[in-house]
Amino acid sequence: MITMPQNEKFSERLNYKSAVQKEITVREDAPHGLRTFIPMAFYELNKKPSELREIVCYRLRIAPNMDNWSEHPNIAWEVCDLLGNCPWYEVYDIIEKIIEKLYSEDNAKFTTEMNEYFIKNGIGWKIVNGLIETRGDKLFETSITKVVEVLEVARLSRAKSEIKEAIKDLSRRPDPDITGAIQHSVACLECVTREFTGDSQSTLGHLMKKFPNVIPKPLDDAVTKIWGFSSEYGRHISEGKVPEYLDAELVVEVSAAISTYLGKKLCGETPNNFDIDSII
Repeated sequence: MITMPQNEKFSERLNYKSAVQKEITVREDAPHGLRTFIPMAFYELNKKPSELREIVCYRLRIAPNMDNWSEHPNIAWEVCDLLGNCPWYEVYDIIEKIIEKLYSEDNAKFTTEMNEYFIKNGIGWKIVNGLIETRGDKLFETSITKVVEVLEVARLSRAKSEIKEAIKDLSRRPDPDITGAIQHSVACLECVTREFTGDSQSTLGHLMKKFPNVIPKPLDDAVTKIWGFSSEYGRHISEGKVPEYLDAELVVEVSAAISTYLGKKLCGETPNNFDIDSII
């Protein structure tokens, strides 16, 4: 007799899950469906509405309604009302607080359910190590994951720290730090380029002039233009020249891709399987 894992859904057991991710359409919002799904996922862990109310009220800094004492429907309705009417960014604060309060197995299950909901419903967030971070399309996610891995192998801790700071800046709620994300991602690329060239003083723009063969031509022009863009929009912003979220996401993605390319070469790996041209 064949036994199936009890925690796997039908679609997972028989590999019917779609590999296509829904286009991200939600960032600065917490749709009604998400607000409704949170208690559903929480109660699936055999938790009580009163346990969720305690978390929600703590995070919202409000007192529970002590006139509501029955789990169903009173406290459950109170929780739904609180989740349904709080500002969008506090919904994600509540999710993080729930994860913080859950023990390992429940923590993992709740995190998985929430991440799957984000993907299926085009929400541009994801949970990583208990914290909610910005989520991009598949190419963006691959670029970020890969660059962190490569910089770890190359022991470029400063560069890795910079790209992680860029992701933190994009993940800030309620307003992402667009200029910070641009600055940190280009700083990552600058750190890697300095290590690759052995020049620890020059800026990225000067490095491209002093070492013209670091990046194959004419792709080196892309690095110079990224540096110029970061100078204009990341450090010295003029009135009326405020970059958008997608601008920052593009700079982060391209900087990560080129940093991966150079990081692999630093590790002695020929990056044949890395198509930089497709990124730029």
